[in-house]
Amino acid sequence: MSEEAPGAVRARIESKFPRGLVIRLIAYLFVGHLFAFFVYLLFVLGAGNQ
Repeated sequence: MSEEAPGAVRARIESKFPRGLVIRLIAYLFVGHLFAFFVYLLFVLGAGNQ
């Protein structure tokens, strides 16, 4: 089993995906989950008012 240094693993990942793409992907996932939580919260609060 060959273990690579953390820097080598990161360099290998970044060579496959551009840095901007990784940042955008993380941002979209975060914003998407935040929006989904907001919609869920609206449904929970709306159901509680009935």
